Amino acid sequence: MPAPQSFNTNSPSSEPALGHVNLMVDTFIANASPDDLRALVRGLLASGTPGLAANFTAAARRRFHSTATAKPCSIQTPFFTMSSDDPDATPSAESTEHLEHILNRARSYYGVGLGFASLTMLTDVVRSTKGLEWEDVSQMTSALSVVDSDITQAIQSSKEELDAGRVEDLSVAHQAVDELRRAILESHREVKAWGGEPPFERSLASVLHWKL
Repeated sequence: MPAPQSFNTNSPSSEPALGHVNLMVDTFIANASPDDLRALVRGLLASGTPGLAANFTAAARRRFHSTATAKPCSIQTPFFTMSSDDPDATPSAESTEHLEHILNRARSYYGVGLGFASLTMLTDVVRSTKGLEWEDVSQMTSALSVVDSDITQAIQSSKEELDAGRVEDLSVAHQAVDELRRAILESHREVKAWGGEPPFERSLASVLHWKL
């Protein structure tokens, strides 16, 4: 998968300088539960403090940008599996965990305005359905419906990223959109061919009407 860092964050010169975290506060952060941290972050962002939400998302983008090459997304584990006993594809326990990991990562990216990077991850999920068949009402269709929703949100995030002027390389952005569009169209044609209901209808409509 292309490294997400291809889609740059704001220019460093426009970012506020970061200070140091108080030792006691840092101790709390290191030992607090994820649920407590989520609640506190939501509370801070909902406080209405001027610039807080913007600074938070900018800091998140810098974090993702700096760790993109250090922690690449692994696509070695298949997202969906088939067996000789059951010709229908289904998310196995291992593949479900892998899918959730990739979707969580993609959501983290598009949630802070790195939509184009998340499109690359979601395109891999769409491509992973190639050659598979499944029942119209099944775990597979439920999982793909979630992916469809994530793609539409990632597209919206990408549009906002573009409007905000945070995309430095438009050719890379165009490539991400073209690859997503191609993957969804190929999936649509293939599923129609074996008599199934194409799973990415909403994202197909979004990407076809998007004039980048």
